[in-house]
Amino acid sequence: MIEQFFKPDSVEQALELKSRYQDDAVWFAGGSKINATPTQPDKQIAISLQNLELEWVDWDNGSLRIGAMTRLQTLRDTHYIPDALHDALGFVYSRHLRNQSTLGGEIAARQEESVLLPVLLALDAHLIFADGKSLSLENYLTQPGSPLITEIVINNPFCACATRRISRSQAGLTVVTAAVAIPEQDEIRIALDGVADRPVRLRDVESQRLEGRALEQAVAAAIFPQQDLRGSVAYKRYIAGVVVADLYTDCQQTGEKVV
Repeated sequence: MIEQFFKPDSVEQALELKSRYQDDAVWFAGGSKINATPTQPDKQIAISLQNLELEWVDWDNGSLRIGAMTRLQTLRDTHYIPDALHDALGFVYSRHLRNQSTLGGEIAARQEESVLLPVLLALDAHLIFADGKSLSLENYLTQPGSPLITEIVINNPFCACATRRISRSQAGLTVVTAAVAIPEQDEIRIALDGVADRPVRLRDVESQRLEGRALEQAVAAAIFPQQDLRGSVAYKRYIAGVVVADLYTDCQQTGEKVV
């Protein structure tokens, strides 16, 4: 239960507070996770990021740079963001949640079910932290700790990329979210959520350069989902393979149009 709430005016103050209170403190971004029962942390102290001026979207030599406190709806309303990212933001079905949630908060929550992380993985997003260090999103998801994210960087935002969410209804539980990108000719990135305890890239499948039915089968064989209310293991493997193969075809067609 949160007993103390701090609103630092600078990144330096925020880091000093976190250093002082260590594991008793949690970063407070938009509040959509801290205030929700399933994801409410067992912490006593919240450090608000509201006054740190981290809500912005910018371009730098072709790279898309997004402040960690940028609201999902603000980002979705921004002109010229990648179509796949725009689609993924729409997977968060509630506009109220999109107005409250921040991109950095969605990443830092590391939820088992995340509709945004697959497209960010497929776009090879990198994170910038308050101490100036950077790390790929893929590596961040495998490491413990909660460094303060200040910026999300996508260096090749307009490569061919597509994403899709499979669920029983718009507001229902997600069965699987998939994203595929073709950053260069003869290269593919495949990211999935809903088939493991965190969003993952299927690097072994990517290296095989498959398509069609062969790609479907390789994806199905590479994942080890759990049976639950969303579906059986067999169904999750099947639908993940089909969706990835379809998205790959979509990306190929997009690339042909661009050329």
